[in-house]
Amino acid sequence: MENTSSHSKGQAHAYHSHEASTSNSSDLEVIDSPREDDPALGLERNLSPRSNAAQTIYRVYKRRFFGLSQLVLLNIVVSWDWLSFSPVSKTSAEYFATSETAINWLSTSFLFSFCVASPFTIYSLNKTGPKGAIIVASCLLLVGNWIRYGGTRAGNFGAVMLGQILVGLAQPFVLSAPTRYSDVWFSAKGRVSATAVASLANPFGGALAQLINPLWASRPSDIPNMILYVSIICTIACVPSFFIPSAPPTPPSASAASHTQLNNTHSSSSAITRTLITSLHNLLTSVPNLLIILPFWTYVALFNSSSSLLNQFLYPYAYTETQAGIAGALLILVGLVSAALSSPLIDRYKFYLLYIKITVPLIALSYLVFIWAPESRTLVYPYVVLSVLGAASFGLVPVALEFLVEISYPLGPEVGSTVCWTGGQFWGGLFIIIENALKADEGAGPPLHMHRALVFQAVVAMLIVPAPLWLGFRGARVVRRRLEVDKGDIEGEREGNLVGGREGGTMI
Repeated sequence: MENTSSHSKGQAHAYHSHEASTSNSSDLEVIDSPREDDPALGLERNLSPRSNAAQTIYRVYKRRFFGLSQLVLLNIVVSWDWLSFSPVSKTSAEYFATSETAINWLSTSFLFSFCVASPFTIYSLNKTGPKGAIIVASCLLLVGNWIRYGGTRAGNFGAVMLGQILVGLAQPFVLSAPTRYSDVWFSAKGRVSATAVASLANPFGGALAQLINPLWASRPSDIPNMILYVSIICTIACVPSFFIPSAPPTPPSASAASHTQLNNTHSSSSAITRTLITSLHNLLTSVPNLLIILPFWTYVALFNSSSSLLNQFLYPYAYTETQAGIAGALLILVGLVSAALSSPLIDRYKFYLLYIKITVPLIALSYLVFIWAPESRTLVYPYVVLSVLGAASFGLVPVALEFLVEISYPLGPEVGSTVCWTGGQFWGGLFIIIENALKADEGAGPPLHMHRALVFQAVVAMLIVPAPLWLGFRGARVVRRRLEVDKGDIEGEREGNLVGGREGGTMI
């Protein structure tokens, strides 16, 4: 049994102390009290945000990995659903007796559905926490997948589109949840890694779709079975959602305790709505915040459009669907390896801004070089460029999300995360429409090539580069306030009206 009897009343905080005292010791990871000169001082044992007189020992629990694993599973299957048809766009079009443009709309509608559900996502994460959002996503995934399968088996494209929209409505509830989940369950030492694992599981699902779906559907008659297999996997992945814990017995950090206090103070629906509206206004009127948000929107949108259209970029130049699928898988898998290596280092040394300023130009250059990759008609050129693009892009995602939470504190992490992903999905849908319109006609050489779409991607990628490079200079200075709260350097309270700090773009 956990021994909490030595805690004074002044060390109590917003979490349920009785639940903490009855937790099984095998679940608890008690963090040893650090030395007074330990640089980690305050990350797990620091001053309470409510008082400078008492010290609170913050704890993390092994059960946090159960919920994190479930978030990973759901992000995998929701992205697999999104790209179910894209890697086999020609084969799918033949099966449904429709055009590839119509097949592209299955991806586009999915992205726009994300935007529709985003306001409900912010409210759900704020009101019910990560578990409530995860349950909503699981229900939508179960219904949407089996409607898709029924429509596919019947050859009813309208039913497939309905199922795809329902799955799209589910995505924001799990894709926007990682920053909120890591804030609730993880200390400052592990938040970037936790956000990376859960967020990057989403593109990993896309990699599985790119790699496996062409193997499952080599001819049009295979399409129904392909969707059946995906639906079965999704169903298995959704079941554990109903059994994950909702919150830890005690907070992992001072900033988490502060967020919980505020949520408990403003627990009514009207108060939550007012707080969220104020938070959105403050988030979107700060220059440093926008210098993170706009590049995030752009590069997520470019990744979404590239993933959806990669097969169509390549097959006019005699690449097969399987080869295009391998290219898409390399883009994602190399990126995941890069993120797995970089996230723990950033967790330890906190060099967010330097990492952002290195990776953003590299991403833009990769899109520029990729313009000529398909017409090379070799495998090495596109494979190498996409691998570099993936390595830079995927490492950037969790770093940008966590850095935005740091500089916009005390805004709830779900606000910035949802805004970032929503813009990326919306712009991604627009980019797919634009790039599809730039496709050459049947009489071009080669027919239906997408060279102009690749030029469009490169131009957009290059234009946004100056934005994050401005961060840290005059008019865009940043302060990592959440980390300072966790270290006990500044007051962590977040009560009353939120005031937007113009210098540094933080909320104080």
